[in-house]
Amino acid sequence: MMNKIGSFFRKRSFGYPAIAVIAATFLLGGMLIASSAETASHAGATIPIVRTANGTPPSFVDLAAALEPAVVNIKVTKIEKTEGPGMPDTEGPFGDMFKQFFGQMPRMPEKFKSQGAGSGVIINTDGTVLTNNHVVDGANEIVVTLADKKEYKARVLGRDPKTDLAVIKMEGKGPFPAAALGNSESTRVGEWVLAIGNPFGLSNTVTAGIISAKGRVIGAGPYDDFIQTDAPINPGNSGGPLINMHGEVIGINTAIIPNGQGIGFAIPINTAKTLLPELVSKGTVTRGYLGVNIQDVTPDLAASLNLKEAKGALVGEVVEESPAAHAGVKTGDVITGFAGNEIKDTHQLTALVAATPIGSTVPLKINRDGKEMTLEVKVARLDAREPGAPRSEEVSQGKWGMQLQELTSDLARQLGAKNHAGVVVAGVQPGSPADNAAVQSGDIILEVDRHPVKNVNDVKERIEKAPHKDSLLLLVQREGKSLYLVLKG
Repeated sequence: MMNKIGSFFRKRSFGYPAIAVIAATFLLGGMLIASSAETASHAGATIPIVRTANGTPPSFVDLAAALEPAVVNIKVTKIEKTEGPGMPDTEGPFGDMFKQFFGQMPRMPEKFKSQGAGSGVIINTDGTVLTNNHVVDGANEIVVTLADKKEYKARVLGRDPKTDLAVIKMEGKGPFPAAALGNSESTRVGEWVLAIGNPFGLSNTVTAGIISAKGRVIGAGPYDDFIQTDAPINPGNSGGPLINMHGEVIGINTAIIPNGQGIGFAIPINTAKTLLPELVSKGTVTRGYLGVNIQDVTPDLAASLNLKEAKGALVGEVVEESPAAHAGVKTGDVITGFAGNEIKDTHQLTALVAATPIGSTVPLKINRDGKEMTLEVKVARLDAREPGAPRSEEVSQGKWGMQLQELTSDLARQLGAKNHAGVVVAGVQPGSPADNAAVQSGDIILEVDRHPVKNVNDVKERIEKAPHKDSLLLLVQREGKSLYLVLKG
C-alpha cells in the first residue's frame, strides 16, 4: 500500500504547500473518524459515551476499605446422621451369632459433626447479620469471624427457605460496623458492583463486575427475582453482600451456575428489606395465599385462548375451599390484574399476593372466554405445607403422537390423581406435536380445547371436533398440579 502511495506522489509533481494541504486533509479526516468513535447513533439521536477522567474503570480501593469490616465469615457446625446400613437385627434367629461377631468390632457412630462456611453482612450495629438460609440451615453451632479476626458465637433469629434468606445475631457487645442497605429497584444493568465474601475459606475477598441483568428466574423457588452479575462469586461467597458504587448493599450473593463463567446471582436487597421485620420479630415470614395453580401465557396459549396479548397468569387449577374458589375463579381464567396492579406474568402475581396483608379483600381482574370481569378475593395465609409414568399398553397414537390409556383406580393412586377423571398419557412419540409441546408419559389429560374428558373416546371425539385442526389445547395434571399445553400440528 505504501509503495502505491509513494508511486502516486512520484508520478505527480506536488509542491510542499500542496503536500501540506493533502496531509491536513488526511489529518482532519482521521480526527473526524476518531471523534465519531466517541458517540453512538441510534434512530437519528447521538448518544454520548460516558468515560472517567482518565478513561479507566473507577477505583474500588476506598469502597473495599469501608465495607470490609461489615462483611463476616460464618462457620457452621451441624450434627448429621451416618449414612449407610444400620446394625443387624440381634433379636432374630441369628441374634446370638450377630452379637458375638459385631460385639468384637468397633461400632460406627450413628451421628457425626460436619462443618460448613459462608459469608454474611452486618446490617445493624447491635450485631444483626443478614445471610443465606442454606448457610445456617440445620446449624447446631454458629461462629462469626469479623475482618479483625475477632470471633463471636451467634444464634438464628429467623429463616425463610422460600427466598433463601436468614438473619442471625452475634452474642457480643457492640457497636459493630454495619453496612447501609440500598435500593435494588433503582439499580440499572451495566452499573459497577463489588462482591465481598469468603470464597473457598479465603477471608475478605473483594471482586468487581457489573450488573448483567435483573429479574432473573433460575428455578430456585416461587419467588425468584435475582440480580445477575459477572462479579466473580464462588462457594463460600453465599450470604455476602453485593455493593453499589455508593457503598450500599443492593443484594445478597446466593447462587452460581456450575461451570459457568461470569454468571452469579444475588437476592435483591428490597426483597430482604420487606422480610426483615418479621424475620427478626417472629422468626418466620407470613405470606398471602390465593389457592390457584398458574402459568405464564405464551404466544401459543394466547392464540388458543383468543387473547390479544401474551400476558397475565393462566389458571390451571383452583384449590377447593380456597380464597380463589370462594371468589369464583375458574380453571382457564386469565388473571390480568390484582389489587390495582396490571399482571404481566406469574412471577409478578406470586410476589404481589405474597406481600398482601392477610385478610385483605382486593379486586381480581380476570379474562374468561374473552370477557373481562372483576372479582373480589379475600387473601388468606399461606400454609407452610404446599401442595413415575406407568407401564401400559398402547391404545391410541394418532396425529398428535400420544398413546392414551383409561385412568384406572390403580393408576390414579400411582400418579397421585386427585380424582378418577381424565385420561392417562401412556407414551409420547419422539418428534411429534405432543413431544414438542412437552407432554410427558404419566400426564393426565383433564380437558381438550376447554372441554372436560373422562375417557379415551372423549379425547378422540374432542380431537375430531377441534375447531383448529392445526393446534390443540390440553389441560393436564402432572405430579398433582395442573397446567395448559398447546400442541401444534
